[in-house]
Amino acid sequence: MPLRAGVSVAMAIGLMLVAGLRPAAAQSLDPVGEALHRRIVAISTAQAGTYGLGRGSIVFYQQRMDRPIWTSAALDQLFAALEDLRSDGLDPSEYGLSQLQWQRMSIDSGDVSPDSLALLDLRATDAYLTALTHLYRGKVDPGTLDVHWNYDARPLNLIEGLNMARAAVEQNDIAGVFDRARPQHPLYNRLRAALASMRQQAEQGGWPEIPDGPSLKLGMKDARVPVLRERLTIGGYLTGNMDEGDRYDATLQDAVKRFQQDQSLEDDGHLGPSTRRALNVPAEARVQQLRVNLERARWLLHEVQGEFVLVDIAGYKIAYYRNGEAIWNARVQVGKPYRSTPVFKSKITYLTLNPTWTVPPTIFKEDMLPKVRRNRGYLAANRIRVLDSEGHAVSVGSVDWDRPRGVVLRQDPGPGNSLGRLVIRFPNPYAIYLHDTPHQNLFERGQRANSSGCIRVERPRELAELLLDDPEKWNREAIDKAIDTVKTQSIVLKRPVPVLLAYWTVALRDDGRPSFRQDIYDRDDITQMALDQRRISPLSPWLLPESP
Repeated sequence: MPLRAGVSVAMAIGLMLVAGLRPAAAQSLDPVGEALHRRIVAISTAQAGTYGLGRGSIVFYQQRMDRPIWTSAALDQLFAALEDLRSDGLDPSEYGLSQLQWQRMSIDSGDVSPDSLALLDLRATDAYLTALTHLYRGKVDPGTLDVHWNYDARPLNLIEGLNMARAAVEQNDIAGVFDRARPQHPLYNRLRAALASMRQQAEQGGWPEIPDGPSLKLGMKDARVPVLRERLTIGGYLTGNMDEGDRYDATLQDAVKRFQQDQSLEDDGHLGPSTRRALNVPAEARVQQLRVNLERARWLLHEVQGEFVLVDIAGYKIAYYRNGEAIWNARVQVGKPYRSTPVFKSKITYLTLNPTWTVPPTIFKEDMLPKVRRNRGYLAANRIRVLDSEGHAVSVGSVDWDRPRGVVLRQDPGPGNSLGRLVIRFPNPYAIYLHDTPHQNLFERGQRANSSGCIRVERPRELAELLLDDPEKWNREAIDKAIDTVKTQSIVLKRPVPVLLAYWTVALRDDGRPSFRQDIYDRDDITQMALDQRRISPLSPWLLPESP
């Protein structure tokens, strides 16, 4: 693998340094280079055999034969680039910006000892490489937050990356290399712009809080209406020249509806408790929400290319992409908070028309058993058969429903089947799939976290036709005819199609303004805590002044 091969080169050079040898070109270092060399040898000795950022710093200098790299102009650019990390939702202090600036001032004031200059150079390199890595792949390892996470990190060749980083310093192109490290997807810069705008709003005091009170509906008069109007104007849902009275008019109702739609709330146009709570979320909290989603973008956006199906869990949406363009989209229903839909990736391999449904153990125990105990006729009414461990049918009356053992429940195909008439399948250890549903009315709700983990898809036959991509054999008419037979049939795709299950609590409208989703699985706070956790540099023991 390129990464391990590159590190092996670094280790070989490191072992040579540990042995007291140097490349020929490093035999005549100046005093600053000598001071830097001593630190590199110490780091190489302590971190031999490791593959973290500490090794990256060693290789970075070994490429220069341990000579310092940071000129005054390059440091100015680095400081500006580190300060600009705020626009990415990262904290410049995390990279020691203030300490670097203070040490630079100290050197400018006369502290030009070789060790001080070497220490500044090493600290600048540590901050530089760490910041580039965080922009490139994210600061937080998502696998530490979610056991289901199986997305690959953005590909990185250590030696090539360090060569580019070194060349950028030598060519005074720090801003350029920071931009190239960021996800190369339009969404990322749009999220950065949204964060900058929301930060400005928060710094200006945010928006007014709407007091508690009865729900407001069309035609009502209320002292809170002017406050609501101001809040919606700040959010871009009203223009500033609206009627200033206290009547809840049609214009205000339409603005509330648009806000509700953006928030995945019931869009009834009423100012009820849930809408008021969403309107009253402080601007600073929205700043943090944008920061969290920028981190998710650094984890995921490199996966968003070519042909794929994207399930936006918190947005209750699904889309089919080809060449970066959404050619189909629909609404979905996802798992309840206590049966959440996991975040992972896979590849769609086949479809099942007229599927049977084998009741999963959790649903059997928690949902089905109470119903059967109350009414033995429930199973027959829903065309659910009782099978023994070998798949043979057994009578409902022969089972001790207080302590059922060795039986499974299976629902026959056809109308009313819990999976509907179509299932779209992809390998995964969670028994998660996309499927049709008899519960079509639930698609009209704003909040659609009501499944047991699988993803119920609106208009799944349209998606099936796109996935099969066979207009002659499997056009929409052929799919409908096959389903009408009520015979169970599996169809393998000509080529597997990637499916990405992702969790975003921010979306961007066409005008660039953000809309915020409810954090249905309470993941934002956990991610923010990890994002805000202070980094401890692997070079910390070697970033202190030498003892006299």
